Amino acid sequence: MERAFNTIRSEEQGAVRLLFLNRPEALNALNGEVFREMNLYLDALENDTGAGILIITGEGKAFAAGADIAEMAEMDSEEAFLFSQTGQSLFSRLETLPIPVIAAVNGYALGGGCELAMACDIRIMSRKARLGQPEVNLGLIPGFSGTQRMSRHIGLGNALYYLFSARQIDAEEALRTGLVQQVTEADELMDAVTTLAEEILAKGPQAIRKMKAVVREGLETGFSDGSILESRNFGSLFGGEGTEGMKAFLEKRKPEWKPDKT
Repeated sequence: MERAFNTIRSEEQGAVRLLFLNRPEALNALNGEVFREMNLYLDALENDTGAGILIITGEGKAFAAGADIAEMAEMDSEEAFLFSQTGQSLFSRLETLPIPVIAAVNGYALGGGCELAMACDIRIMSRKARLGQPEVNLGLIPGFSGTQRMSRHIGLGNALYYLFSARQIDAEEALRTGLVQQVTEADELMDAVTTLAEEILAKGPQAIRKMKAVVREGLETGFSDGSILESRNFGSLFGGEGTEGMKAFLEKRKPEWKPDKT
């Protein structure tokens, strides 16, 4: 599925798909071209039956240092609204992508970069990296659902503290608040992310996909409806992947997972 892009690049490593934001000269700032190319990449990824997990990271010193201010400064109100909607739609695609998505936060992830990281399922962060939503410094607010995701990740009080102050969040603080799930040394980041990816890929592929869908949908539907959704998906794995996993456990052997074509 590897192809040529101008602002991103992709790699394949077995069932792992890697997507690199590739505007290092602009600290990987997010603009309309990045959004267009990422959407094209996701179009292909959704039809990639060999993909089991997606890792997103940035080339150079930044994950993504924000949205492209030079581009935004020329927008009027309606154009800014549409730009916001484009970013929101793209980031929502990561949440609804059937496979897990891991953000490898290798450097600055500010503004839109932080919003992109928060749209991923899991965030692993270099000790040298920084997260944050500095929009109020420009007289703006986040536009790619950052106001909504941050409070869901770290709670209302913590979210408003960082959103109001525009303070950058270092790795230890991000780990303490739950904004990221793991912190590594800078030169160990991709090894740590790849190790986690391989751990996830060793599990039942249908169970992993259903797990993501149930957790994500349950957050939006409420506890009771989410629990019913859980029961249905729990039951759907019996007679198939779940039965194979249980038999393998009882027979003290490794399960023989079938490729997940869903």
